[in-house]
Amino acid sequence: MPDGSKRLFAAAGFASEARSKYRFLPSAALPPDLPEGPVPIADMANAFGVTHRTLHFYEEKGLISANRIGLMRVYGQDEVMRMAVITVCRETGMPIAVIQELMDELRKADSQERAEAMFREALQVRRRELTAEMSTLHRQLQQVGDLLDYDGSIETQPLNDNQDSSSLTPQEKRCLELMAEGYSTQRIARALDLKHDETRDLEAAIILKFRANNRFQAIAKAILLGIVQA
Repeated sequence: MPDGSKRLFAAAGFASEARSKYRFLPSAALPPDLPEGPVPIADMANAFGVTHRTLHFYEEKGLISANRIGLMRVYGQDEVMRMAVITVCRETGMPIAVIQELMDELRKADSQERAEAMFREALQVRRRELTAEMSTLHRQLQQVGDLLDYDGSIETQPLNDNQDSSSLTPQEKRCLELMAEGYSTQRIARALDLKHDETRDLEAAIILKFRANNRFQAIAKAILLGIVQA
């Protein structure tokens, strides 16, 4: 890269860092192989598994900000760190408004320990919300089962012409557990060391075995069958 371009990239990175109002952010895993210095929007989107439009949306909401080098939008390393935190929050299903509130609170963190504590508090709140949602879903599924007048309880119904969880391979069982924990397809791929397409096919096979229409229905059935824990 010519020296002039390097200076432009460095200047963009410093500008972004100077504009940052975050002294401390909670620890969050960064995508591998991100370039050093300012990150072009295409690399940012690919690294976090989102679209350019999603990044623009986050900018509109004040969650991240971008610089420009010519016509190219780039993000400083501080924006990458923020995006890592935002991605974790989104993967747990936190609404954008809640993430905005959390990021605003993190601006006030006066130490790394305080930032980590704020993040844990937000995650604990989300866990309670998810637990409540699963309890509601559990009751609704039981009501539907009663209305349909199944023979026997829903817990004794086969997954898909199979009588128990032994129809799941060890890899499918682990994938299902991660799905139940709220992992996205991208995070499951990393955890299982699989390609994205392989993970997507694995999830599809699990959904099919549970005679479900989507991953959420499959998780709900697995919890009712006692295959995974809520």
